[in-house]
Amino acid sequence: MLDLEVVPERSLGNEQWEFALGMPLAQAVAILQKHCRIIKNVQVLYSEQSPLSHDLILNLTQDGIKLLFDAFNQRLKVIEVYDLTKVKLKYCGVHFNSQAIAPTIEQIDQSFGATHPGVYNSAEQLFHLNFRGLSFSFQLDSWTEAPKYEPNFAHGLASLQIPHGATVKRMYIYSGNSLQDTKAPVMPLSCFLGNVYAESVDVLRDGTGPSGLRLRLLAAGCGPGLLADAKMRVFERSVYFGDSCQDVLSMLGSPHKVFYKSEDKMKIHSPSPHKQVPSKCNDYFFNYFTLGVDILFDANTHKVKKFVLHTNYPGHYNFNIYHRCEFKIPLTVKRENTEGQTETCTTYSKWDNIQELLGHPVEKPVVLHRSSSPNNTNPFGSTFCFGLQRMIFEVMQNNHIASVTLYGPPRPGAHLRTTELP
Repeated sequence: MLDLEVVPERSLGNEQWEFALGMPLAQAVAILQKHCRIIKNVQVLYSEQSPLSHDLILNLTQDGIKLLFDAFNQRLKVIEVYDLTKVKLKYCGVHFNSQAIAPTIEQIDQSFGATHPGVYNSAEQLFHLNFRGLSFSFQLDSWTEAPKYEPNFAHGLASLQIPHGATVKRMYIYSGNSLQDTKAPVMPLSCFLGNVYAESVDVLRDGTGPSGLRLRLLAAGCGPGLLADAKMRVFERSVYFGDSCQDVLSMLGSPHKVFYKSEDKMKIHSPSPHKQVPSKCNDYFFNYFTLGVDILFDANTHKVKKFVLHTNYPGHYNFNIYHRCEFKIPLTVKRENTEGQTETCTTYSKWDNIQELLGHPVEKPVVLHRSSSPNNTNPFGSTFCFGLQRMIFEVMQNNHIASVTLYGPPRPGAHLRTTELP
């Protein structure tokens, strides 16, 4: 049985690991994978058809804990303990829930102190006892006598004293004063772990198509002294087609991984694939997992030839490898009797909406079926690749964009970067 420390408005954890509000989904999964012998039977719950309409949930069924992640930014929003018989809980080092200590209203009052009177939710038939960043729910049907409460208090919720002996059914840890209105907080500095994250990525365009990326980056920068003095740093960097790998390294730092391409599955769609001589050396990717970006370099010139932006939707083959890239892509839309207008495609745009903006259907897609080996099946099915304005949009079966590949001719000269130096 897990023995966990509750920190209101912050976290649930122990000496080895901690689920902190604002933590990225990938870090929570990494904790579960590392401690898989202790934390077993984890479910991933999401909406297959509309993944943005419901929170993404990691359900620790053996331990009675749910981790609710915001559907958009994929950071931890709420920690719910829904079965207190499966876990030990303590506050400031003192247990208030264990096999020997029942989490009664008296025990909660003794451990956490005074707060506002309980609030009754008639729809759920639950009483809620609220502290800042922490709520306890008590169920009505376990009591022999009906509670007395004021029926006209606060929009149908009634204030009352919770009967003695009532035990906690659920506990919630969240940010702010209201569980209903809570949002995932910004990522805590303790979650950066030396990585750089992208707050937003803007695709830059010239007259013919995409020319590069402008990234707004976040890092936990600390000067001389303790980590407690650390502050979040925000800075911008730009990378372009035709940049050398040294340019990219100086802008974005070292990649998490370098991947060498062994084959090009899209080569058959080039104008004359049979004339292409096999190269003696392979193109290679810089994988920036926390930015949600891949950068492809030409094997001969070592210059940027492609960018790949990942949306990290659940139900995609690459889910949880990359953090979500919050991109904005300007699309040129030509309408009758008007000059070309610009519309914006984002991480959350759906493909049918993009086709409506364009005013005409895009050519038939190429069907992409990913698998780790020829004998393995992909449980998530195929995706569809549409070419548009020197970009390839990979679209899932639920109409959401899985990734966008930007490509274009490398620029002949290197960009002057003196204006971008801090």
